[in-house]
Amino acid sequence: MTGGIAAIAARMQEINTMIRPPVAAAPAATAGATATASGTGFASALEGVLGTSASTGVGAAATGGAASETAVVAGARKYIGVPYVWGGTDPARGLDCSGLVQRVYADLGVSLPRVSRDQAKAGTAVPSLDQARPGDLVAFGSPVHHIGIYIGDGKMIHAPQAGENVRVQDVYETPTAIRRILPSGTASASAASLASVSGASVPSGGAYASLFSTATARHGLPQGLLAAVAKAESNFNPSAVSHAGARGLMQLMPATAAGLGVDPMNPAQAVDGAARLLKSHLSTFDSVPLALAAYNAGPGAVRRYDGIPPYAETQNYVRKIMGMLGGTP
Repeated sequence: MTGGIAAIAARMQEINTMIRPPVAAAPAATAGATATASGTGFASALEGVLGTSASTGVGAAATGGAASETAVVAGARKYIGVPYVWGGTDPARGLDCSGLVQRVYADLGVSLPRVSRDQAKAGTAVPSLDQARPGDLVAFGSPVHHIGIYIGDGKMIHAPQAGENVRVQDVYETPTAIRRILPSGTASASAASLASVSGASVPSGGAYASLFSTATARHGLPQGLLAAVAKAESNFNPSAVSHAGARGLMQLMPATAAGLGVDPMNPAQAVDGAARLLKSHLSTFDSVPLALAAYNAGPGAVRRYDGIPPYAETQNYVRKIMGMLGGTP
């Protein structure tokens, strides 16, 4: 019984996260709209493309403009924009602070405890923030009630509190614990490879593998993303037509395909068009799950709900593809 009480107490400590002084909201989206529609039933007309991050207001500058990030930071950036949900461990539904930390490290094949208090004892201690490196854990409170992932330049990625989304923020107070989980030299990875960290289950793309790899390189997309989207959309069927009228390998709606200047039934054109569409969503939302939600339900729905829309189809769609990419259990 003692162990059960301790576990409940640990979780109650995390509720304190919700009553910390409110932190500054992320910058609002600039005027304009982004592209998209998917063939899974939630189509929208192609709109003008935003070139800045709408939901987080962060980009390369959030890490000091570094050309590359650690695999931990790159993995954490996938979840920017996911809503905070107390007790949340599934990115398609929401994450709490320790759920985010556990998920990011699980994507790398590293097992961490579930609650922030125990995570703040994992790995090895780092004496001060001046000596912290991207990927280290920063914990707050005594006992610990909140935790995030340090990304450098005095900033962290964390799930702040109820009503907010996973985002980049300044380290707002001196951490009570800083922990290094991975040894030096093991966490280096290009940000462009963020979705391939644990993507062994990503489909190869079969006969269209070369189209996916070429478009991925051309447009700087996460490895495996295009193949996973095609698998979910059409099961690699270039002749597929949905009940909503979406067409081809990537299930583009006719209006969307026209706006992209592609024939949706031509695999090479469809893949390149879908790659450009996904790139615009990644630029806008700075989050793989949100980019997928925008591809499925439209960027307007993502903005309206400030996260993955509460549509069963969209949530299942995001969960399915993130599962292929190694981003969900």
